[in-house]
Amino acid sequence: MKRLCSGRRQSAAERKEQMESVDMVSVAAIVVIVYLVGEAVKAMTIDNKWIPVICGGVGGALGVLGMFIMPDFPAHDVLNAMAVGIVSGLAATGANQIVKQLLGKKEVKING
Repeated sequence: MKRLCSGRRQSAAERKEQMESVDMVSVAAIVVIVYLVGEAVKAMTIDNKWIPVICGGVGGALGVLGMFIMPDFPAHDVLNAMAVGIVSGLAATGANQIVKQLLGKKEVKING
């Protein structure tokens, strides 16, 4: 068991909870990076219909990269790492839509 700064030993449940929080941070990092890539793609001349595909691809690549450079990454094989990355990338496009809906202007129809 690991020892904490206070000198007491860390239980298995505490270690598991700590690992799960690290897993969430690594996945959230992929979402943020892919969100920024999506915003950059939106500023280019590429048609917006390709943004989810690009975000999914970049997320998949980041997932595989994360598996190799982050020891506590939630996936331990390439296929699962790619799946985690793709889902994270697509979550970034969903986050974009949430922000767009919350901050965007609503159309006002005038009958007449």
